[in-house]
Amino acid sequence: MLVRASVASLVFLAAWVAIQHGFYADERIDDTAVYQAYGDAIVNGELPYRDFRPEYPPAALPVFAVPSLAQADEGLAAYTRAFAWVMAACGVALIFAVAAINRSWPVLGFLALWPLALGSVALARYDLWPAALTAGALAAFLSGRDRLGAGTLALAVAAKIYPVALVPLAAVWVWRRGRLGVCAAIFAAVLFAVFLPFAILGPEGLASSLGRQLSRPLQIESLWAAVLIVLPLDVEMVGSHGSQNIAGRLGDVVGTVATLVQVAVLAAIWIAFARGAATRERLVRYAALTLVALVALGKVLSPQFLIWLIPVVPLAGLAPAALLAAALVLTQTWFPYRYWDYARDFDGTVTGLVLARDLVLLALLGVLASPPGRGWLRRRVPFLRRRTPPAAPRS
Repeated sequence: MLVRASVASLVFLAAWVAIQHGFYADERIDDTAVYQAYGDAIVNGELPYRDFRPEYPPAALPVFAVPSLAQADEGLAAYTRAFAWVMAACGVALIFAVAAINRSWPVLGFLALWPLALGSVALARYDLWPAALTAGALAAFLSGRDRLGAGTLALAVAAKIYPVALVPLAAVWVWRRGRLGVCAAIFAAVLFAVFLPFAILGPEGLASSLGRQLSRPLQIESLWAAVLIVLPLDVEMVGSHGSQNIAGRLGDVVGTVATLVQVAVLAAIWIAFARGAATRERLVRYAALTLVALVALGKVLSPQFLIWLIPVVPLAGLAPAALLAAALVLTQTWFPYRYWDYARDFDGTVTGLVLARDLVLLALLGVLASPPGRGWLRRRVPFLRRRTPPAAPRS
């Protein structure tokens, strides 16, 4: 495992260098200026959520502060380079975590080469940090280290809220092993340890941060918004919450519907997992299914959200990995190069590419929701079902 993961990591680092040069570097839309402001404030002794209000949860803050420590007073360009290498380290950690689950060359090859498919957005978003933690949590659960898995999953939630969608799956997993009580206690203890100091010292700032993430409007890159833009409707873009969104009552209504549909689908996934056997294969597939549903059906779908899928989807098989690769490439065809043509003018070509990407993610959701094999087909096509031969008459 170590040899294969090391080889994959070297290829990943080569790809990471590649996306910092050539056409990858021609145009960038970065969040690093925001990250630097947070990191510099921390290094200068300011208390997050009390003295300044970060947009992100507390466990995200270390990856903002480390580049500020390494490149103090060197400017944004130096910070951006340092931050990119902090994310590279997270990418390598992700590879080793996934290799502990599946060290096959197809899986490791995907993990090594995905930056070339997604492009420069990977350099300037911090999502590899919670993705690496999520991969570590999944690896711990699958190796029987449920207590470590619970603590790591809590840290992932504290870094970026999205891994909370995996908590119901983890709860079923540890419950079946008789460890629900101790794992729940560890999960809660880690969350309290991360959030409680800031809740005491900067409660309004912390509440504002969480509220900002949970109250985002319908973003133009989501499936729901792309469909509205394609339809002959009078839609308008408005900037807020750090993104470009569908303005007005229509956006609000569709955003609410999107959230309800997303929650209903997630609940169905969790219930389906709870009703079946808690096997390694099912945990991997349902973890991938959960995160894809979270991304594909959400009212917000930023390009970096695809990074959430990197550790889990390739584990579910070649077909899911191929669809995710297609979604990554489709995203790079318009982001960042033609993003503003879409955001400001709803350019027809770019709109088509955005919708195509979103439909590929929807197809990925369908593939993951359909277990492979002829047994699945037989359950849905009556004449393919095996018939029990009639019993021999008794003599």
